[in-house]
Amino acid sequence: MSNSTKKLSFWEKTGYGCGDLASVLFWQNITLYLLIFYTDTFGLSAIAAGTMIAVSRILDAIFDVGIGMVADRTNTKWGKFRPFIMWGAIPLAIMAVLAFTTPNFADTGKLIYAYITFILFMFFYSFVNIPYTSLMGVISPDSKERTSVSSFKFVGAYLAGLIVSFTALKLAAHFGGGDSTSGKGWSMTMIVYAVFAVVFFAITFLSTRERVKPIKEEKSSVKTDLKDLMKNDAWIILFAVTILFILFTCIRTSVTTHYFKYFVGVQDYTIFGTTHHFTYEDLASAFNGIGQAFSLIGVFLVPWFAGMSGKKRAVSILLIIAMVCTGAFYFFKPDNLLLIFVFQIFGSVTGGPISAILWSMYADTADYSEWKTGNRATGLIYSASIMSNKIGWAVGAAIVGLLLGAFGFKANEVQNMDVQGGLKSMMSLIPVAFGTVALILLYFYKLDEKKIASIKIDLDARRAAKGIETEE
Repeated sequence: MSNSTKKLSFWEKTGYGCGDLASVLFWQNITLYLLIFYTDTFGLSAIAAGTMIAVSRILDAIFDVGIGMVADRTNTKWGKFRPFIMWGAIPLAIMAVLAFTTPNFADTGKLIYAYITFILFMFFYSFVNIPYTSLMGVISPDSKERTSVSSFKFVGAYLAGLIVSFTALKLAAHFGGGDSTSGKGWSMTMIVYAVFAVVFFAITFLSTRERVKPIKEEKSSVKTDLKDLMKNDAWIILFAVTILFILFTCIRTSVTTHYFKYFVGVQDYTIFGTTHHFTYEDLASAFNGIGQAFSLIGVFLVPWFAGMSGKKRAVSILLIIAMVCTGAFYFFKPDNLLLIFVFQIFGSVTGGPISAILWSMYADTADYSEWKTGNRATGLIYSASIMSNKIGWAVGAAIVGLLLGAFGFKANEVQNMDVQGGLKSMMSLIPVAFGTVALILLYFYKLDEKKIASIKIDLDARRAAKGIETEE
């Protein structure tokens, strides 16, 4: 077996997956609880919080491209991308804690503090996560191996999501003396997650290697790299699809805790003849946790989904099912708990694998760019791709904040019918609209499995002709 088709060990794939386990200990708190932390704990209005999150993430999206290009031009004994994981882990952990800390400032001071700490939090998140994600593009030259590595990445992500979903509100209440909106509770919760994240980042750095060497030996300019990216039609389509899929996901997840606190509310529910009392924290934690658990099950099936019908078709089929499950939430009433959780299960097991497959498709667009232009800029491909995530989350957070404000949302009060109707729409119809556009755009993506295999053969031949070997 040639080096270029050598399979990666289970332990290296697991070590790589630990990096997303670490990242998502932070990211899941951002997606699920940041907005409600800022409105119900920190004390910002929904509009101010949504605007602040959007502005910070747009700046972060600009950081992404710069960090990716710097990583492409970095050469150390540890490789191009792995050193950033080592250098950035501790600063990222510190900023995560500070971002979830509530200072004793006046309203203006609080808003300034929120901008500064969240922008720095996002900067260090990108500093670590852009090179970490780019590492997948050079850990193996084989598309199938990268799909497998991507599934390990998302296993780590959903494990972290599962942990945060089930424990964050409970930990915040525990450290806050029974109050899940306590500022002290959230600070202590983030300290716990930050310590574990640093350990998992260290495992990733120590257990992985960079194997794919660029064919082109001379250094390219930033202008050339950006021009090549704009010629990559497959990447451009995938970039747009990712933004729309993130909007499909973000709008729903950003408002989930609000949905349970202000729409579903406290419930007494009979299970097997026994009546149980559930707080909104219980229901939101269970809903988010079950979603992560079944998304994780879906990720385990990624190689099967992708192998059965090809990556593009797999994403299309899974997205259609996920949209049907999401749209159904518009018709649920607060006491329809069984339906709410059943549709969450089916939507998660089909929606969960989509991100994993999309990220393995980005690795294919890096090969396609090198094949088409003769220049490989893996870091730029992935950093610009992650920028699509940041744009999606920025726009999604802004939409949620602005809509909550427009509907008349007021924190820690009983909400009117407009707000409750808005919460239902943000859990269902609005995400489905973005998912539908993503499905239409995906039709125009042309890198099928046959084309990818042909590109790999050609790139291997070019490397062999130049005497460039892929490391074992």
